[in-house]
Amino acid sequence: MTQDNIAPIDSVIDQQITDILSERYLSYAMSTIMSRSLPDVRDGMKPVHRRLLYAMYQLKLSPDNSPKKCARVVGDVIGKFHPHGDTAVYDTMVRLAQDFAVRYPLVDGQGNFGNIDGDNAAAMRYTESKLTPVALLLLEGIDEDAVDFRPTYDGDTLEPVVLPANFPNLLANGSSGIAVGMATNIPPHNVAEICDALKLMLEKDVEIEELVKIIKGPDFPTGGILVEDNKNIINSYKTGKGAFRLRARWEKEELKQGQYQIVITEIPYQVQKAKLVEKIAELIHNKKLPMLDDVMDESSEDIRLVIVPKNRNVEPNLLMEALFRHTDLETRFNMNMNVLDGGKVPRVMNLKEVLQSFLNHRQEVLLRRSSHRLEKVKHRIEVLKGYLIVYLNIDEVVRIIRFEDEPKQSLMKTFGLTEIQAEAILNMRLRSLRKLEEIEIQKEHDKLCSERDSLEKIIGSESKQWKVISDEITKLKKIFASDTPLGARRTMIGTPPAPITVDLDEAMIEKEPITVVCSAKGWIRAMKGHNVEEKDLKYKDGDKGRFVIKVQTTDKLIIFDSNGRFFTIGCDKLPSGRGFGEPIRLMVDIPNEADIVDVIIFEPSKKMILASSDGRGFIIKSDAVMAQTKSGKQALNVSGKVKAKLCHIIGEKDDHIAVIGQNRKLLMYPIDEMPEMSRGKGVILQKYKDGGISDLKTFNLEDGFSYRYGSGERHMEKEELISWLGKRAQTGRLPPNGFPKDNKF
Repeated sequence: MTQDNIAPIDSVIDQQITDILSERYLSYAMSTIMSRSLPDVRDGMKPVHRRLLYAMYQLKLSPDNSPKKCARVVGDVIGKFHPHGDTAVYDTMVRLAQDFAVRYPLVDGQGNFGNIDGDNAAAMRYTESKLTPVALLLLEGIDEDAVDFRPTYDGDTLEPVVLPANFPNLLANGSSGIAVGMATNIPPHNVAEICDALKLMLEKDVEIEELVKIIKGPDFPTGGILVEDNKNIINSYKTGKGAFRLRARWEKEELKQGQYQIVITEIPYQVQKAKLVEKIAELIHNKKLPMLDDVMDESSEDIRLVIVPKNRNVEPNLLMEALFRHTDLETRFNMNMNVLDGGKVPRVMNLKEVLQSFLNHRQEVLLRRSSHRLEKVKHRIEVLKGYLIVYLNIDEVVRIIRFEDEPKQSLMKTFGLTEIQAEAILNMRLRSLRKLEEIEIQKEHDKLCSERDSLEKIIGSESKQWKVISDEITKLKKIFASDTPLGARRTMIGTPPAPITVDLDEAMIEKEPITVVCSAKGWIRAMKGHNVEEKDLKYKDGDKGRFVIKVQTTDKLIIFDSNGRFFTIGCDKLPSGRGFGEPIRLMVDIPNEADIVDVIIFEPSKKMILASSDGRGFIIKSDAVMAQTKSGKQALNVSGKVKAKLCHIIGEKDDHIAVIGQNRKLLMYPIDEMPEMSRGKGVILQKYKDGGISDLKTFNLEDGFSYRYGSGERHMEKEELISWLGKRAQTGRLPPNGFPKDNKF
């Protein structure tokens, strides 16, 4: 080792290793935060996006021009601006061209740029690209001193610090990134809604609640349904952090013979379709979704996933609820609006702050462009004034140019011209010395003077600046109007779904509509469908119809006999309706001496009134009468000549009971006066000297009371019922005129 290669002693740094590591790591962290991972709030871009668009702009890859190979573009980006690998730049370009990844694509790609199944794009040597009209809006005015430029990494050229951004890119396209100790994840939104919100902010000081009425939520490129609660959405936009619940959009397609299938037309954002189909197929194979039979991907340009249920009786809502729980057909997008404020300070902003930052940036861009244009206009006016002097003194000007040794100085001295005017006159062509040209110059001069005055007013008045920005936003909204394919909202705003308990075993049970027919002698049968006409029913000789009930095969029937016992029969166990059916006594052990009082559908949590022939009774819950055995369950205790007479289901709003006896006395009183029991004789419902109860009915007193009247019905208001209102166990009074003679309601 030579003496020259040895470092001098005074260059050795004496510092703690912890301090060195802390300092170096902090430098690395700041570099990652500012130069790689977090977007600038003004244009919504990270450096790689900004450099890519600027490189394409320099290559003149406008929407009207022919595209160039992506390899050429990537080469320019990494060679001039972005000293990183070509893969990072090309992946960025591919994403900006994917209409399922970016709400408003900034790159118009030609060739294979990947798909929603998760397939990668072709190599950059095979694909071509150019800018989209949206990207040109972001770059609008970049050559007019609208933004600052800084030296590139090698100091060879300049790059923009931020784009002019005549497009709210941060909210429109969103952004995501992971830095050191912080991250960002911003969903895309609808530009038409953003424009409306910006206009409202220019008109008055607004709260975030008002903004959320306009910007109702994210607008993802893949559509779907946003089912997040509105309060949570408002809170997310207030804090800059939150989550959005997103579901796939689906519809039911009817097939032959009552069959159906579910077609999924939109899937949540950032979900790969191929992996989604694989997951559903895996659930089917592992029998974790027994209600599901098959899944098919019939997608072409549009998404079409076909879900085939196991049978036609599976409820579509239950099936989809199970899929939402087990697959990515429902996802949560976690929002974190962490951005670089002014390109320097990372912080989490709320919705209003993001919109205000965009407006402030647009004001600064407007001022800089106006000042730049004003300088150009003033320079041109100065030149045109010189030209007009030439036309007024053309002979003298020609003489000076021909014969004077220093024509420039002579022109300036003779006509009082500036150096700029003199130089412009000397550079004029002879063909410009026409009368027609003089008229055109005068018109241009007058026009530029008007423009100069307008620019000076804009620069000098903040209100005029906001007026210009408002007009720009109005023009932008026309481009992205809600009735255009690009501007229409894709993500539907839904409501939070009601919680559904998915019982897989219950969901697999066959459900078919049937009509249960029971004759007076106790023969029962089940006929398919609900379109059975009573007049078309036939019975055995000497028998007739008594009960006709429309149910489902999954329902249960409760049979109440005159001995006060309840029996339970599943509707799926009933004999078919081809013949006359079978006697109920073959299915349950109803004694021969007992009669069937009533056949009702079991409804959980319902309450019923049981009454015996002597007018005693009580209230009982339907759950308490479910019999697990053929022998049934005793509820109403009767003996001797007293038999069970009535079983009446109480309506949800009913608060009064009407009882009529065989003595033709009618009594009404509150249901609360009756006890609730599980078994017993009950209490006296109505007092009789002779005979017993004939019928009872529950009703809501405020709604009034109705009874059978001839071939129709008569309704009595609350005020008309005062005569019959009393207390339980009273006798009552004769019913109103016209009451049925059989004493039945």
